[in-house]
Amino acid sequence: MKSVLSPIYKYVLLLSALAMGGTATAQELNCEVTVNTDQISGNKQVFETLQQAVSEYLNTTVFTNAQFAVNEKIECRLFLTVKEYADDMVKGDLQVQSLRPVYNSSYTTTLINFKDTKIEFLYRENEPLVYSLNNMESQLTAILNFYAFLILAVDFDSFSPQGGEPYYERLKQIVQMAQSSGETGWKAFEDTKNRNSVLSAYIEQPGAAMRDMLYRYHRQGLDMMATSPDKGRAAITESLGAVEAVYKAAPMSVALSMFKDAKLDELVNVYSKAPADERGKVYNLLEPIYPTEQEKLERIRKGAEQQ
Repeated sequence: MKSVLSPIYKYVLLLSALAMGGTATAQELNCEVTVNTDQISGNKQVFETLQQAVSEYLNTTVFTNAQFAVNEKIECRLFLTVKEYADDMVKGDLQVQSLRPVYNSSYTTTLINFKDTKIEFLYRENEPLVYSLNNMESQLTAILNFYAFLILAVDFDSFSPQGGEPYYERLKQIVQMAQSSGETGWKAFEDTKNRNSVLSAYIEQPGAAMRDMLYRYHRQGLDMMATSPDKGRAAITESLGAVEAVYKAAPMSVALSMFKDAKLDELVNVYSKAPADERGKVYNLLEPIYPTEQEKLERIRKGAEQQ
């Protein structure tokens, strides 16, 4: 488990790098990549090459000017399930996860746990993956760049208010370039959970409130729980108002399902020893939003002593 030198460590490093004119850089991600081919038949050697190429791309490309210590790289995972493969065209799903250390503890919290079901790209064995800041080199690198910068944006938002702003700007550029290519997964009205929708969920109202929630939930909430559990939990409870606000304004927002997939299990643990009135407040807030998650919500309402 990696240590945490400071709860705002990465943000301070980013500011330091920018102050030095962007000359101090280091690779930011520690990404585990898996390519699963159980659903297809035939020669699968190309996918071993693909897995290695994607891993090298994400773990060697320098995406930002921020200076990361080796043990402060962002832990993340990409799990590609290949469902179809013909004429060099790969189709499938991509599960994206990113983790964040919690201050003064060995605990890591999930920031992103999202499945992209619109994965389609051409890949020829041993084809180089080239990173470009201003051009779309391929559909595959565009997808990888999108999730690399989303991981960075959400991570930095969790350490400082709106700290991920430079990376949301990069995400806008990536989406705009990809939309002009006509490739699947990027179109504005194609799907409520495609990559364009994910970006919109963070940068457009009402979903932009989720970015402020990231800071309150993690920096003012989880990071405080080691020294003051009640104070940290109270901040988390307050931060959940952003989830309710998004639901009331846009009940189909992908931000809501992304929050559930990343945080609902954690919330069960956070409130296991909370007072009954606090558990009831959280249950009443979340139950209309996630009616199909009644079992987990009941565990929040009842607390540890009644389970």
